[in-house]
Amino acid sequence: MLQKGDIAPDFTLSSTPEKTVTLSELKGKNVILAFYPADWSPVCSDQMALYNEMLKYFEKYNAVLLGISVDGAWCHAAFAKARQLHFDLLADFEPKGAVSQLYGVYENGVSQRALFVIDSQGVIQWSYLSPIGQNPGADGILAALENIKN
Repeated sequence: MLQKGDIAPDFTLSSTPEKTVTLSELKGKNVILAFYPADWSPVCSDQMALYNEMLKYFEKYNAVLLGISVDGAWCHAAFAKARQLHFDLLADFEPKGAVSQLYGVYENGVSQRALFVIDSQGVIQWSYLSPIGQNPGADGILAALENIKN
């Protein structure tokens, strides 16, 4: 798993069937990557709902939140609509898990539950691997954002 001080690997993933997101295009902003195993699972649903509620706090730190799993863009679209999520869910679907592998958080066909806070220059400032059945919450993300000097 990538650690503090590592350069965040660039990627382009689909956020909807018609739209892609490229990490390098977010330079100048802090980025939170929230890798998670699957849309619709109870823990993932709770985790993404919490982050949705935290968006205004993340934005105070000039931060963009991106959720990433190996589910497809159509699945993400349905999940985001049903849960009323207001941030991009990215499909690490084809080739399956390629971005999760770049970050060292792909195992047994899914993204592990991992968090990365990347500064505005593309350097990882904090990373955390959570047990797969546990919601890691947002405290670590907020602490990492507070420690970034922009």
